[in-house]
Amino acid sequence: MKQHRLAAAVALVSLVLAGCDSQTSVELKTPAQKASYGIGLNMGKSLAQEGMDDLDSKAVALGIEDAVGKKEQKLKDDELIEAFSALQKRAEERLTKMSEEASSAGKKFLEENAKKAGVTTTASGLQYEVIKKADGPQPKATDVVTVHYEGKLIDGKVFDSSVERGSPIDLPVSGVIPGWVEGLQLMHVGEKYKLYIPSELAYGAQSPSPAIPANSVLVFDLELLAIKDPAKAEQETAPAAPASK
Repeated sequence: MKQHRLAAAVALVSLVLAGCDSQTSVELKTPAQKASYGIGLNMGKSLAQEGMDDLDSKAVALGIEDAVGKKEQKLKDDELIEAFSALQKRAEERLTKMSEEASSAGKKFLEENAKKAGVTTTASGLQYEVIKKADGPQPKATDVVTVHYEGKLIDGKVFDSSVERGSPIDLPVSGVIPGWVEGLQLMHVGEKYKLYIPSELAYGAQSPSPAIPANSVLVFDLELLAIKDPAKAEQETAPAAPASK
């Protein structure tokens, strides 16, 4: 995380904090007020996920007030650089700890899960469980398929779900994470699998979202609904799909 990005994020959050002594003094009636609240809410969540949840909202408001009012800043640039560096270091340490914890927990989970009845482990380390069998055709790597899915962390937290959105998605078999590429080609149309995907077959150390800690094992409930007609299929990976790294 770059210092200027953190500063910009703090400034955006402060837009809804400046001049406000309490939540009761803020009105959320007009589109501009609602949008301002949304900006603050989204950026606040982002900062909290990066370990910045102890920022002083009054100090943030004071900073934006001084900037907008063109007042003399109360801290020298050197002091601000030092403060941002400290926050950046703390955030990096937090992310490293989360990554290490996720890696350790994932390995333990897969070791125990492999012992369960009905769970098969492939040569790559992918684990799967057949929830519903069917006799439909199997897709190839070059196919486009229609699926329903729900993705969870090993603690059961849902991070993505086409089921919740109420709409299945079309995706190219070869355009998703390796665990899905392998798992989809094991399935028959009409089947439901539960995939337990090691981090190296998912996103590894490069998490695509704050909702997925680096080095996480991912668990997917996956239903293969159809193999698309190649002449009609659109060769695009849906944005919500677990895209390849």
